[in-house]
Amino acid sequence: MGRIEAVNDDTFTACMEQLQEGYVAAVAATAGCAMESVRRDIYGMDALLVRPPEHVGKQEVSVFAQLKNTTTLRPDPEKSTFGYQLKKREYFDRLALKRKDPKAILIVMATSVRQADWTTAHHDRLEVSHCCYWVSLEGQTAKEGVESPTVKIPTANIFDANALTNILDKLDRGESLNECS
Repeated sequence: MGRIEAVNDDTFTACMEQLQEGYVAAVAATAGCAMESVRRDIYGMDALLVRPPEHVGKQEVSVFAQLKNTTTLRPDPEKSTFGYQLKKREYFDRLALKRKDPKAILIVMATSVRQADWTTAHHDRLEVSHCCYWVSLEGQTAKEGVESPTVKIPTANIFDANALTNILDKLDRGESLNECS
């Protein structure tokens, strides 16, 4: 990788987070869901994605998301998975926890080192030039003593409106997310 070409080196990481939040919010809106940012990162979760109930008398469905954005990965769609190293064991442990409700997923975005390449505007659309992938780590274990576990993320798990809808449908039926990740 070359040097990160930031508009402003002091704000580059914050802008990476903002780009991913915008991507996830756009996906949620397309799927008819709300994205609520978790402003205090006390529990390691960055967002709550909520789908309203289909009709009166039914409950909404939600999933927590931990968001990670990196410039060091280039997932190869020809391979079935790619590895992402979490910086803290605590992040892994919180995602692997067997939760009642809401469940939690990891969403990883692979971003260019050139900030100017992140989006391209056209008269009829705005393109975000990068992709998010998701995985459920519920019930997984990491080797004892590993402080920065690497997780395998399926390249088929592109985070888009269809994926979010499928995730929430599975949760609504009480099914495991590990069967589709």
